[in-house]
Amino acid sequence: MQRILNTPETVIEDMLDGFVKANGHLVKRVTCDSANSRGVIAAKDAPVPGKVGIVTGGGSGHKPAFIGYVGKNMCDAAAVGEIFSSPTALAFLEAFRAADGGAGVACLYGNYSGDNMNVKMAVKAAKREGIQVKTVIANDDVASAPKDQSEKRRGVAGEILMWKCAGAKAALGGNLDEVIQAADKAIRHTHSIGIGLTPCTLPGSAHPNFTIQEGTMEVGIGHHGEPGIEVCPLENAAGIARRMVGAVLPDEPFRKGDQVVVLLSGLGATPMLELYVLYNEIEKLLMGEGLLIHRSYVGNYFTSLDMMGATLTVMKTDEELRALIDLDAECAGFSQSSPT
Repeated sequence: MQRILNTPETVIEDMLDGFVKANGHLVKRVTCDSANSRGVIAAKDAPVPGKVGIVTGGGSGHKPAFIGYVGKNMCDAAAVGEIFSSPTALAFLEAFRAADGGAGVACLYGNYSGDNMNVKMAVKAAKREGIQVKTVIANDDVASAPKDQSEKRRGVAGEILMWKCAGAKAALGGNLDEVIQAADKAIRHTHSIGIGLTPCTLPGSAHPNFTIQEGTMEVGIGHHGEPGIEVCPLENAAGIARRMVGAVLPDEPFRKGDQVVVLLSGLGATPMLELYVLYNEIEKLLMGEGLLIHRSYVGNYFTSLDMMGATLTVMKTDEELRALIDLDAECAGFSQSSPT
């Protein structure tokens, strides 16, 4: 596989150095004390005295997640892991320290075993240092477990909307409990599904780390190549849209007149041309169900290296969530102005 890198061993360090240099007006590097940790990316002005700190973290390979959502009115710090691997407990602890302005820290992350274990250890260590940390675990992937076992579901691109709402609530002066409530409300009303068309290849590897046969697609695939719910013949954009919308809408359930936020993220190698073709079909289906689209986002927001495919995320909103979604934000991976 042809790649732009120096060596596979230094790819994350090189990436982080380039990321901070390119986005120095937004972020800074926080180096952990342990050689086993990749460190932390923090907002340039973090910690903000008196403001609840927003922390996330996860494995590398999903850019712009997770570090791309550190900045104004979103996350204050992100712990960095190896490719497709959880950050260490020390990295999460350093992120808590970097984000703590004295009002507590909300740690908002995806439902993966390594993240769960390391966040729990970091929260205990932070408590010993006098840092109060509360957590919300994203579980928006409808394909990864039945609705009555939602605690087993993975967190995927819906995490972005959770960070957006919680970051806005913190920026508007909410206390720790209010920020946690906003994050929990956002993710409870957020539903996602991914469809993969090709596998991805880890840096330095000569072969993909899983297989999707030519002419097929995997419905419900995870961001690390976790098996989905069905492998079926490749369909056109209208067919893919029907499968995605048909999976997420029954999960709420959504009703005619509901206002929704829609996020369609490419998985890394899908051209924007194709994402807009797919979004066109998705919006027609949502509008046909009587849903009103409050905001839509189309782009590469939560990727899986060079996988082809997309993730659809739909969030049911109320007045509070719409106000939080609409607040201006500026991050490397997500920027918008408040509506006028």
